[in-house]
Amino acid sequence: MPYSARHMPHPPTRTEVDALPCPVLLEFGAPWCGHCQAAQPLIEEVLQEHPEVEHLKIEDGRGQPLGRSFGVKLWPTLIYLRAGSELARVVRPHDAQALRAALQG
Repeated sequence: MPYSARHMPHPPTRTEVDALPCPVLLEFGAPWCGHCQAAQPLIEEVLQEHPEVEHLKIEDGRGQPLGRSFGVKLWPTLIYLRAGSELARVVRPHDAQALRAALQG
């Protein structure tokens, strides 16, 4: 699944995320977050190179259980998972190379 420009209207539960069979990039942030907006072109660019990675864009905030289960503190936080296991985490990426390295790890 390619890059998703919009946040999911109903985010999955942690159990649903952990059960996903394909590699997944979780993006935690908020539509009004300047850091999140600045990272969007980088995220889109790198995900175009990895069509096998599912992109789940999660609107995060106080009391949101999925973000809390991953210990998200800053936005955007991108977490690369495979079969429920965290392989890499990138917080506030400033260049595409950090995301590329995460998805190749």
